[in-house]
Amino acid sequence: MIREIGQSIWVAEQPLRYFGLSVGTRMTVVRLASNLTNGPTNRTELAVISPIQVSDAIVCQLRELGTVTHLIAPNLYHYFFAAEFKALYPQATFWAAPGLATKKPDLPIDRTIENEHSGEWPGLEYRLLDGFRTLGAGGFDTLNECVFFHPASRTLVLTDAVFNFDESFPWPTQLAARIGGGYKSLSPSLLEKMATTEKEKVRRSIEKILNWDFDRVVMAHGSIVNHNGKEKIRQGYEKFLS
Repeated sequence: MIREIGQSIWVAEQPLRYFGLSVGTRMTVVRLASNLTNGPTNRTELAVISPIQVSDAIVCQLRELGTVTHLIAPNLYHYFFAAEFKALYPQATFWAAPGLATKKPDLPIDRTIENEHSGEWPGLEYRLLDGFRTLGAGGFDTLNECVFFHPASRTLVLTDAVFNFDESFPWPTQLAARIGGGYKSLSPSLLEKMATTEKEKVRRSIEKILNWDFDRVVMAHGSIVNHNGKEKIRQGYEKFLS
């Protein structure tokens, strides 16, 4: 089910296991600052970031919130349900992180996210987290993650750039996060730290992200941080980059 977390922003979660651990996953829905005119009524545009598996309940709730006009696969890993969403919302523009069209040429991608000033999503800003690498099924890969900022709710929307596992997760997940990183801390894991060699690129990206005026932090895997998120990101990445 979709739940509201701030002004014009919602999330929906579902279970997910990764390398045998229960990590969950989350999509974010943002009501954009522009309006669409559909006949006699105005409907607001919605951007869906990192779509999860579609359900009848989600479709009904989205219909109540507005019109889905943008579907965003924010990095090279969070695309699994984007094609399913595109089939349901064929008029929506399917945006992909750089490199995803090459990695998955079968996806019905409409456009690749190319720069930081496209102006395609009024009220939603973004930047590319450059130089960050992560652990995939085939080893360490570039993540190419696009990070989003929603000024109206002062929310930073990440995907795999940080984790934040706590007591709400099963004990094996908590134990793995305590050992590898990401336990009650907005930081990547030790594996990402080992894989990421271009630390200066990451540092410059994080400095730009910290220029945004955000308080809340949403990520795909872990518990949402509703307050003091900027300082927690700063602390998490200072440890990651050290």
